[in-house]
Parts: sequence; structure tokens; C-alpha cells
Amino acid sequence: MELTVLNPGFEYMIEGIMAFQTEDTSAFWSEPLYHIYPQLDKKYADSLSFPDRKKYMEEVLKNVYVDLESALNEKVARYSKHWEEYRDQITGALSEAFDLDCSSLFNDMQCNISMNPIEPRFLEERTFDVFYQNSERRAIGTAIHEMIHFVWFYVWNRTFCDSYEEYESPSMKWILSEMVVESVMKDPRLSSINPYFPREEGGCIYPYFFDMKADGKLILETLDEMYHNQGIVDFMKNSYAYCIQHEQEIREHIKRSEQ
Repeated sequence: MELTVLNPGFEYMIEGIMAFQTEDTSAFWSEPLYHIYPQLDKKYADSLSFPDRKKYMEEVLKNVYVDLESALNEKVARYSKHWEEYRDQITGALSEAFDLDCSSLFNDMQCNISMNPIEPRFLEERTFDVFYQNSERRAIGTAIHEMIHFVWFYVWNRTFCDSYEEYESPSMKWILSEMVVESVMKDPRLSSINPYFPREEGGCIYPYFFDMKADGKLILETLDEMYHNQGIVDFMKNSYAYCIQHEQEIREHIKRSEQ
């Protein structure tokens, strides 16, 4: 497994930021930007059409980028060095988790350092964003989370022969993939280098999953039991069937949590 860390430039960053500033984006995703950059006037931005909002944010944040550029480039070197220290450890853990030799796979992964506090990932391109304020340790925690997705859907796609278009939000396949990260992350080779683990440190998955229940039992507990007692392919099949069975409860819980 190989990971290239880059500063992708301001144009890339502003496009990523605006993807979470559309009219139909919930506050859960859109508001963190204003906490990070008090230079932005939320009330004014909300009054603008989307094209004008983009122009306004681009003007304000471009100045921020200019001031940050040298620091961003320093982060590239620091994140890269930290990845190299733990590459073999992470590769071994993921190979075992997915019953797959990852050492010769996933050599095209890319980490983009970004001003965007939301950290999207792009499965087919095997790229993901990391917020520039992260330390090296927090960056590697985010990286492991995304790598779990890359390997999960590689195995999933080989097994079910479906489309990568089905793996994004709000599909149940995406929701399941987000929930199972915690079970994979429990491997000491991963959890020991992830500062988001355990939950008391913030958690390595969306916190609204923690108290989600079905049939009176925490869903994450059910999934974790399945993960540790089944082979990876059987787990994928059975965990997805379980999620489909309880889709209404899952979706209602997420909707309430994001409001």
C-alpha cells in the first residue's frame, strides 16, 4: 500500500468546500466552516444565491490560503513521514481483516491536505481529504478510516459485482460501511495509532451511530458480534441483510441526529 500526500491547491479546496454549502445541505455539514473561519459572515452568505455565495467565499478564503500555503506544504512532508512509519503495520492489519494481501494493492492512494473541515473521500479514485489543522497522528487516524473504506468496497465489489455508484450516501451500503469501521479499527495495530480511538477520544465513526438501536439492542454491538464471528464475505452479506431489515429505524435515527 502506498499513499501520496499533496497540497492540491486552492481551486481544488474551494470546490470541495462548496460541495457542502449548497441550499439543501444540512447544518450538520455546512456550519463547521463558519466556526473554523470567522472571517466568513454566515448571515450574509446565506442571503446569497449559490453562485454569489461561492464568489464571496472564494474571495475571503483565497486570502486565508495565501497566508497558510507554506504551512500546508510543511504538513505534506510531516504527514508523509508519519505514514511511512506505520505503512507496514497498517497494511498487515487490513490484509488480515479482509483476508486479502494488500501489500501489492492500493499503491495509488492520495491524501489531499485541505482547508475544508469536512473530509470527503472518493472511492474509485482512491483519494481522500484531510483537514490541514490535523496533527500527524490525527491525519493517520483519518487515513486509516478511509483505507478501510477502500479495501471494504474493493472486496465488496468483487463479491457482489455491483456499481461503485451504489456506495455513496445516502445508500444503505454507504451507511453500513461507515458503521463497520469501528469493528475493523479495534485491531490493536490500528487502534493504537489512531487518536480518535476509543470513543472517549471522539470516536472513529459518526457519533450518531453510538446510540442507534434496533429491537432494543445497540446496532453497533450486533454488527461487532457478527464481524468477530464470521468471515469477511459472510459478514458483508449478513450485516447488509440486517441493515436492510432495520432500514427504517436506521434512517430515522440518522435524520434526527443530523437536524
